[in-house]
Amino acid sequence: MSALTTGVKRFNRENWKAYFLLFPSLLIFAFFMFWPFIYTIYLSFFDWNMISPTKEFVGLQNYIDILTDPKSYKIFGNTFIYIAILLVLNCVVPYVFAFVIDMVLKRFKGFYKGALFMPAFISLVVGSILFTWILNPVSGPVAIILGWFGLEMPIWSKMDGWVIFVLSLITSWKVFGYNFIVLYASINGISRELIEAARLDQVPLWRIFFQIVLPMSSATGIYVFIITIVQGLQYVFTPIKVITQGGPNYASSNAIYHAYHEAFVLYRTGHSAALSILTMVIFLVLLFIEIKFVERGIYYEN
Repeated sequence: MSALTTGVKRFNRENWKAYFLLFPSLLIFAFFMFWPFIYTIYLSFFDWNMISPTKEFVGLQNYIDILTDPKSYKIFGNTFIYIAILLVLNCVVPYVFAFVIDMVLKRFKGFYKGALFMPAFISLVVGSILFTWILNPVSGPVAIILGWFGLEMPIWSKMDGWVIFVLSLITSWKVFGYNFIVLYASINGISRELIEAARLDQVPLWRIFFQIVLPMSSATGIYVFIITIVQGLQYVFTPIKVITQGGPNYASSNAIYHAYHEAFVLYRTGHSAALSILTMVIFLVLLFIEIKFVERGIYYEN
């Protein structure tokens, strides 16, 4: 009985020591995460311009305004289009590149890895300005080359659809290398004996990719899948801000940029807060679906 009591006391003492050591980190985390989140929920029920000393309580009116505004559905549609394009450019394409460079190419692997990862060191603001010059429809290098063949480059910054694709391309150029390196490391960790056995049996490369590489690197793949969705929300903010400011007529805006625009350009703080909460709810639902239906099939040993 005394030994049990001693063990419980030691356990409690060690627990309190751990809590004490974690407390500074938890305090900082709460200050920068939990409090802004709670305050955002609070602001979503008010009409406030960040200048007035008083806030007008409007209840759910901010949420109703967002859900009844056709512009909101256009912006959420843009958000999902960004995510869909980036999932192809930053998840599917890096997977294929990593597989080809690791298992198909025999030479210059180091060069390809370095070249693909290099844009990750460049600021996305610099990249946005660089692409604005390269893709200038009048005097940019691409427009000049197309002119040699009698082709005319569209004014993509003023066209629905084109503007989203180009902004997604700029974002992908920046983050492609990181996703590629992560996937390459995962594929490189797959047993070479298993791959060679498949090759000796003359299994086609596409079957090796889909039936061996993809399942055995799925843990890393789902990480890249999730972080690509995050990139579709956050990273694309920079080229939108630098190049289009959400135009033309909200054709390039996404949920994150529009929340910023509502708060710091139009000073509709309550509307911005409500939009932020709705965006969070939508992606929590998507995360729940991913955990319930995708996570169960993930292979974690590799």
